[in-house]
Amino acid sequence: MIEKRTRSIVKGFSWRVFATLDTILISWLITNQLKFALSIGGIEVITKIFLYYFHERTWNKIKFGRKGATLEYNI
Repeated sequence: MIEKRTRSIVKGFSWRVFATLDTILISWLITNQLKFALSIGGIEVITKIFLYYFHERTWNKIKFGRKGATLEYNI
């Protein structure tokens, strides 16, 4: 089964929400400056959406760890 590009895009956005919140929290804990942490998170969210999309599409072309669909019955 191969994922459509739309699915990869939606997965990328949903993952980035959680991952960016994590980056902002870590940045805030390290710098103790919320404005700086939000700036880091804002830049990071843009770059990593694109990186994730291309990563997903590349893995979609690799057969490693996939099984073909099997039919339960024949007509």
